[in-house]
Amino acid sequence: MKRLVILGGGESGVGAALLGKAKGYDVFLSDKGKIKDKYKDVLNYNEIEFEDGHHTEAKILNADLVMKSPGIPDKSPLVKQIRNKGILVVSEIELAAKYTKANIIGVTGSNGKTTTATLIHHILKEELEVGLSGNIGKSFAQQVLEQDYPNYVLEISSFQLDDIVDFKPHIAILLNITPDHLDRYDYKFENYIASKFRIALNQTKDDYLIYDADDEVINDWLKSNKVQSTLLPFSLTKTIENGAYLDKEEIKITIDNNQIIMPTNNLTLEGKHNIKNQMAASTVAHLLKIRKQTIRESLENFQGVEHRLEHVLKINKVQYINDSKATNVNATYYALESMESPTIWIVGGVDKGNNYKELFQFVNEKVKAIICLGVDNEKLMETFGTMVDTVVETQFMSEAVKIAYKLAETGDTVLLSPACASFDLFESYEDRGRQFKDAVRSL
Repeated sequence: MKRLVILGGGESGVGAALLGKAKGYDVFLSDKGKIKDKYKDVLNYNEIEFEDGHHTEAKILNADLVMKSPGIPDKSPLVKQIRNKGILVVSEIELAAKYTKANIIGVTGSNGKTTTATLIHHILKEELEVGLSGNIGKSFAQQVLEQDYPNYVLEISSFQLDDIVDFKPHIAILLNITPDHLDRYDYKFENYIASKFRIALNQTKDDYLIYDADDEVINDWLKSNKVQSTLLPFSLTKTIENGAYLDKEEIKITIDNNQIIMPTNNLTLEGKHNIKNQMAASTVAHLLKIRKQTIRESLENFQGVEHRLEHVLKINKVQYINDSKATNVNATYYALESMESPTIWIVGGVDKGNNYKELFQFVNEKVKAIICLGVDNEKLMETFGTMVDTVVETQFMSEAVKIAYKLAETGDTVLLSPACASFDLFESYEDRGRQFKDAVRSL
């Protein structure tokens, strides 16, 4: 019996453990931190051996295969030991994909993954049986075990792509590439770029790569590297023969001389970046022969995702917006770009080597006050201190929201768009977003 060791007892780890056991592996799961009770219950119920609070090397280094959670870096001494022993290390998507014949649509990019993957699923589910997984919701491995849909939309991070071997989506979407997570890539942007392009690594000419033709980084990489897949670019500025582009107020999508046209005037998601997300999603739907009417209606009734430019409440004619999912500068760029009124901006958290320069134009134009919410706000204070009249710092969400409430005047917007990870003060970006919404509701 082959031994499968799983590092990390979160959603993907526990899902992989269940699938591994069902497929006849001797499974052992190990987590250096604390495993949540709900996951322990599942492991106990299924009689899967596990440990938390530490790693027992003797029980790990005898593995035939190791699946590691995307949160564990390759630099960790244990992972190095495993690799030195010649044991194969894979991600959950690699493991789960082996056990399904489903048509896989993989979505990656520095920003917009969740929105685009959720939107694709929202359109496809009207006419196809389709699961949504990867970085969202119930783990891919568990869905393969329990539902095994004929189609899956997977939101895939670079960390998950780092540990694929044979994994190949039939349709890959690469939304954009901007510097993010550089702490995991030796602070080399080119390493991170190569990691994102792994989504097309195993594709053949019968597969598709949908990508942003306005993204310089993507274009440059494609000029000097070969991909096998059929390319379907999308653009806001160029005319695209095979793919999607914006022509005045309409999205035009052409695949094999078959064109569909989508008006953009009734779309629910605002902002230029969302037109791109909608182009990518509509291209997938058109490829999979979804009816034009279905695509149009789905785009018009899509509600967006939680913590992404989410309108929370209007109080005294001040709009409060939760964009906690903006964990990097580029995401915050989109948020500030779409602001149309004087903005009080709540920013800060764990800085992943951020360069805030690209935000200067919007901060000068639109931001009237900055509230720094982090354990260490020094870099933010230095960067923006002279740009706006009011810069305040705090380490409590409730206090940040109260300060914003005091500073705001009729017609202003209060925007939580941190541009940073959340782990200094919060459990996750979701926890941060919910605390913001709770604080706003209790004003």
